Amino acid sequence: MEKILVVEKLCKDDILHNISFCISKGEMVAVMGPSGSGKSTLLYNLSGMDKPSGGKVWLTGQEITTLSENEKAKIRLNRIGFVFQQMNMMENLNLIDNILLPAIHANSLRKKDKKSRKEKSELEKEAKNLMKKFSIENLEKRRITEVSGGQLQRACICRSMINQPEIIFADEPTGALNKSASEEVMDSLKMLNHEGTTILMVTHDSRMASQCSRILYLLDGKIQDELILPDDSSETAQNREEKVNLWLTKMAW
Repeated sequence: MEKILVVEKLCKDDILHNISFCISKGEMVAVMGPSGSGKSTLLYNLSGMDKPSGGKVWLTGQEITTLSENEKAKIRLNRIGFVFQQMNMMENLNLIDNILLPAIHANSLRKKDKKSRKEKSELEKEAKNLMKKFSIENLEKRRITEVSGGQLQRACICRSMINQPEIIFADEPTGALNKSASEEVMDSLKMLNHEGTTILMVTHDSRMASQCSRILYLLDGKIQDELILPDDSSETAQNREEKVNLWLTKMAW
């Protein structure tokens, strides 16, 4: 199976220590571990938002840790989607304009290649299609303070997908949400994954992690173990969650 992300001996100061793993195209992988274990730091270093102190990261065969900041910014814009726990949207813009921001920025960088540029109307159509997919199409003109937490996080997922990334990094995407909104957001991520999008997600929630195909357990900046879960159609959600909780107990969670 094609490897979309390969990590080799990744280090970050005294936080991450010789992290090595790989993710195949179409996988949905969770990272779990106690607070302070380095989970968010791992995502930031994998996505190029932070620079590791050692090791290498390949994204579909391209080694990205040695790239310039401008080159990494282009990769984050065009090939990586990121969903944050705190959602990080512009308060002065409505939902659809927030979703469009990365697409407009990417489009502005295509000035020299007119064939690849898109009209604003085409970008707006793509944004509206994403909003419809995630059942927030009637909220286009709402401000971020005028929607629920679950709706806002689904808009953030739309924003992360607007440039059709190869992989999505999600840092506690349900951490600030109640149970109902968390399930809505997780269903959205699962839908994307079933359509072929690769996802690497940090979570504290065993219920959310149990819906992934694999879980990495991070402790003191090292991957201590991993749990491989069967296709989610082969057993009930309750059985999967029980299996995850049993494994976490063994890990002294």
